[in-house]
Amino acid sequence: MKQSNSIFLNGLNEAQSHAVDHFHGPLLVVAGAGSGKTRALTHRIAHLITEYKVDPSSILAVTFTNKAAREMKDRLELLLAKRLSSLTHGKPWTALQVAEQREIRNRIHREISRELWIGTFHALFSRLLRFDIDKFKDPEGLTWTKQFSIYDETDAQSLIKEIVTQDLQLDPKRFEPKKVRWAISNAKNQCLLPDDLSNNQEGQRGKLVAETYRLYRKALAANNALDFDDLLLIPVQLLQQNEKIRTYWHSRFKHVLVDEYQDTNWTQYELIKQLVTNGKDPSSFQDWNNRSVFVVGDADQSIYSFRAADFRILMGFQEDFGKKSLDNKYDSTLVKLEENYRSTSTILEAANSLISNNKERIDKVLRATRGEGEPIRLTRCDDEIAEAEAVIHRLRILDASNPELNWGDMAILYRTNAQSRAIEDSLVRWSIPYIVVGGLRFYDRREIKDLLAYLRLLINPSDSVSLLRVLNVPKRGIGKTTVQRLSDAASQLKIPLWEVVNDPEAVRSLAGRSAKGLLIFSELINELQSHLLSSSPAELVQLVLEKSGYLSELIATGTDEAEERRRNLQELVNAALQYQEESEDANLEGFLSTAALSSDADNKDTASNRVTLMTLHSSKGLEFPVVCLVGMEQGLFPSYRSLDDPSSLEEERRLCYVGLTRAKEKLFLFHASERRMWGGMREPAIASIFLSEIPEELVKGDIPLSGGATLRREKNLDRLTRIDRQSNKKSFPSEAENAVRKTYSGPSPGKRWSVNDRVEHSSFGEGIITHVFGSGEKISLAIKFSGMGPKILDPRLAPLKLIDE
Repeated sequence: MKQSNSIFLNGLNEAQSHAVDHFHGPLLVVAGAGSGKTRALTHRIAHLITEYKVDPSSILAVTFTNKAAREMKDRLELLLAKRLSSLTHGKPWTALQVAEQREIRNRIHREISRELWIGTFHALFSRLLRFDIDKFKDPEGLTWTKQFSIYDETDAQSLIKEIVTQDLQLDPKRFEPKKVRWAISNAKNQCLLPDDLSNNQEGQRGKLVAETYRLYRKALAANNALDFDDLLLIPVQLLQQNEKIRTYWHSRFKHVLVDEYQDTNWTQYELIKQLVTNGKDPSSFQDWNNRSVFVVGDADQSIYSFRAADFRILMGFQEDFGKKSLDNKYDSTLVKLEENYRSTSTILEAANSLISNNKERIDKVLRATRGEGEPIRLTRCDDEIAEAEAVIHRLRILDASNPELNWGDMAILYRTNAQSRAIEDSLVRWSIPYIVVGGLRFYDRREIKDLLAYLRLLINPSDSVSLLRVLNVPKRGIGKTTVQRLSDAASQLKIPLWEVVNDPEAVRSLAGRSAKGLLIFSELINELQSHLLSSSPAELVQLVLEKSGYLSELIATGTDEAEERRRNLQELVNAALQYQEESEDANLEGFLSTAALSSDADNKDTASNRVTLMTLHSSKGLEFPVVCLVGMEQGLFPSYRSLDDPSSLEEERRLCYVGLTRAKEKLFLFHASERRMWGGMREPAIASIFLSEIPEELVKGDIPLSGGATLRREKNLDRLTRIDRQSNKKSFPSEAENAVRKTYSGPSPGKRWSVNDRVEHSSFGEGIITHVFGSGEKISLAIKFSGMGPKILDPRLAPLKLIDE
């Protein structure tokens, strides 16, 4: 290891220092809970830049959440600013004036942090695709442009439901779109394309899933859209197939850092491999000069297998990337961070004892840097209602006897969301403020999705999903039959729906009484698009709100719900303003990507003075002075699905380990003797096996609480703007062949228009009929004119003549 006097090694323990000062080659950092891994990551980046003179633009750091990325950037900027204050001002950071601190932070941002690529896999590789997706050669010839939309889970499921029920005409009860979506997502996470998936299937159901996958990809391409999985799969394919692009990004990123490496899936692993080794087999890659891959993780905290995460990727890191020495041991590719700065020794001993029962892990033992602390308290209750009261009773005692604690220091963790109901009832009964993490995500609220759909449409008019969402929002008198007629025409012509909606002749021909609303809508979108280059994202959000009539409709409604929705939309404006403050080249495309890539993990509001309720999965990455872990019963935690599966049971044990290590000072465990389960029946409950894996001397048991029936009894005693389009109207001949509406739909009485007929239009010239829509007198013609796209016209109104052969 290079001996260094870098200030970024000061204050680190030996293992952290070793990790931070590693320069060449691969390194796996096994970082136990609360062991200062974020400190190691940020100090490493600062150390690379200042001590090893690494160009910031050659560093790529992958975090698990966008929030973690922001925190890493903030910490890094502060570290570098403190160093710069000593070098340039000769005094410590805290001695500087506010204006001096701001000037230094701005300089660090300009020269260093803006050049770094720090973010989640999805954020970083969607950014890469904005540069290079037009060079991607899809096996089925599908194409996307750099202005692609990013579809969230709701958009994706909606598209798949349409394919299942309409294109394939399958029964959605037997062929559930949500399950099909999961199967397709799982295939993408394994780098499988439709043909790969089809070849792996034997039954008819599997073949239909593969066919749905194929149609789904075509629908995404038609909308110039990608789902979250595509943001990883397409970069993998692009890097694998295009040596020039792969070599560029390999040369660009000399130092790759990955946090939470145990939570990566095989698609993400392939991305890292392509960047680090330029597509070569990692075990044979030798060109580590001025290059490194630095991964941080803990197999004991791998809890996301349902998201296709595979902790075996971490377990195999040394075999993949490690350099073997002569004694066949891996040489300098592993560092363990085992000193814990979060929890008391009692809590850590319990966690160490519990997780030692797992076989698939890298052995480590967390060592406390704090005192022994209080014993863990275990409470057995009659039922889930008594359990809820016991939990709240415990928190009220703590609140009354510990002035230094507030409600925000306390968390209640459970295995499933359904368990929160009884706890919430008790919190309400005792007037204790609380927040449930994992509720409706801000960007999933209806009004937010509506406004984002408007904005996506401005950037990407091919996005028919967004178009259909807002076409009649607010109400414009556009009926479902009209929308279906327009969609059918676009589908048959193989053009985006917007091209039909934005064509006045097509609208007048196909839309009937809905034409007015459609013309108003297209005028609105065209006007808003004229502001794209001159307006900031926040200004564009405000423009859409005002010009669409969305805001005025909410104000006119005047209900509490409408007011809440209006406040949410104002918060969207605030989100755009925040994005502008944090981004050097802020634009609408970037803001939409930021919004689309926001996750539940970025919205864990635990800072307010409220008790936090959340699932154990959601608690990952957080810490609280006081933690109550409820529902410690066989079949609930561990879940009944894991009881006969050793691998699943080990993941449940890792989840328990995560829960225990969220506690800093006080840990309370609860279980019930009976619980009302699914179906409404009360069933006897057995204490979780995990309780028996914690040493008895660490636990203090309470007297079993009762009173569920009493508490249940108490509970039973106890909410059109009109736009003028004169400038765009077409005038029709007053005495030509269509001066009077004809009562027939053919070129002359007794004859019909047919596909391939050659026609002449007084303005567009000669063309050929490609499609005939409708029947009887009510038909429309799609005509391909030379030098322009297809036009949809009403032959009873349009100045058309048949050209006789």
